Amino acid sequence: MTRFFEDKTVVVTGGAGFLGTEVVRRLETAGCRKIVVPRSREFDLTREEAIQTLLAQAKPDLVLHLAAVVGGIGANRLHPGEFFYKNLIMGVQLIEWSRQYQVSKFVALGTICSYPKFTPVPFKEDDLWNGYPEETNAPYGLAKKMMLVQSQAYRQEYGFNSIFLLPVNLYGPGDNFDLESSHVIPALIRKCLEAKQRGDSEIEVWGTGRVTREFLYVADAAEGILLAAEHYEGSEPVNLGVGREISIQDLVLLIAEMTGFRGRIRFDPSKPDGQPRRCLDSSRAQRAFGFSAKTSLEEGLRKTIDWYRTQRGW
Repeated sequence: MTRFFEDKTVVVTGGAGFLGTEVVRRLETAGCRKIVVPRSREFDLTREEAIQTLLAQAKPDLVLHLAAVVGGIGANRLHPGEFFYKNLIMGVQLIEWSRQYQVSKFVALGTICSYPKFTPVPFKEDDLWNGYPEETNAPYGLAKKMMLVQSQAYRQEYGFNSIFLLPVNLYGPGDNFDLESSHVIPALIRKCLEAKQRGDSEIEVWGTGRVTREFLYVADAAEGILLAAEHYEGSEPVNLGVGREISIQDLVLLIAEMTGFRGRIRFDPSKPDGQPRRCLDSSRAQRAFGFSAKTSLEEGLRKTIDWYRTQRGW
């Protein structure tokens, strides 16, 4: 561990959230003595004046923009306008005012949802503009993708030091387990554990189960973000992933086995699958700042299941 963060003032938007909490914990471990976590009740980051006040008060050396309005397929279908506007306006205004307040470095966190629907697997950063994103989450994905455009344009015109990272689907302790807005892993863990508690004979899973996904443990994602913040100075987007994909059907079977659910798994093909396949090429992150994920899917799932059981008092 280096001493890079010790004398830095770091603003972490979304620092009280799932990923942000882990990033803040690692910053503290790295000796960072001034971490500013803006809370939405005090700083509404969709409002320009709130961003100006935040930056004027904090005077940060580094901004880690992790905040997002996000959810699973269902939430994206219900709120495409909200997800587009809030994510776009937060990113655009934060980067612009960070430039004006002469922030030394800005780390923008994008999303794998920005990739085209039929991107060749494994996804390479050079394929990012070769098509339109999968329709159910395109508004969210495109809104976050605009930070890449802005980042590169601002570096070219103003010399503003901004980088753009593309993490694959995250999971781990502290995730959102609300079935209305959660992503697939916490939703499946909750469904399996609750069905086991109630003695249900089956659970329902959206889609066909044939699509594939890649999952990055939250602690590994946090490490990747801080490695990039310290060592990466480039304009090109960088994937953060594991390099292993798994079908949703196999994922459900794995979670059912690990939670002890022995009932039937019923897929509902009338519900959307989302993007057909997701798996990243993360070799650029390895070359550029030495990132490689350390946590296997099985180990990460075990930790996440144990955490949720503890939260529920089971």
